[in-house]
Amino acid sequence: MLTNAPQLFTYIETVIGTLLLAGDGEALSLVGFPSGKMQHRHKAEWRREDCAFTEERLQLEAYFGGELKAFDLRLNPQGTEFQQEVWRALQEIPYGETWSYGELARLLGRPKAARAVGAANGANPLPIIVPCHRVIGASGKLTGFGGGIETKQHLLTLERMHSVPKLESD
Repeated sequence: MLTNAPQLFTYIETVIGTLLLAGDGEALSLVGFPSGKMQHRHKAEWRREDCAFTEERLQLEAYFGGELKAFDLRLNPQGTEFQQEVWRALQEIPYGETWSYGELARLLGRPKAARAVGAANGANPLPIIVPCHRVIGASGKLTGFGGGIETKQHLLTLERMHSVPKLESD
């Protein structure tokens, strides 16, 4: 996002609380949680523009309703080249599955960089849409998440519930 471009924002209500969406009107650059370390509020110089985020709102509603497995939105997360690389790799984790930080590091060709991958994962400005919640510890334990562990558990449960094929009854 251009630094001199006006920042637009809106808030949307979801099953995990009120989310902040922010961007430049062309692409989404931030999803903020209502609590946790990724809690964000809009800045005074930003302008509220609810209709600028119609597609984001629709796709998030479909995701939380279990109808959307992959987002198709214009994104513009701001970060280092390494962070961008990690955030792209996060989008390779299939819906309803989890990978460890080590698995993600190996995918990137950096098998000893699990901690650096974890740090980049934690800096993801587009949680849910860029699914950092799908990354867990090597032991299978849920690890830190910007929206809180309860939110991470909710997202993983939602995905698992909707990724299991339904059996047809006779």
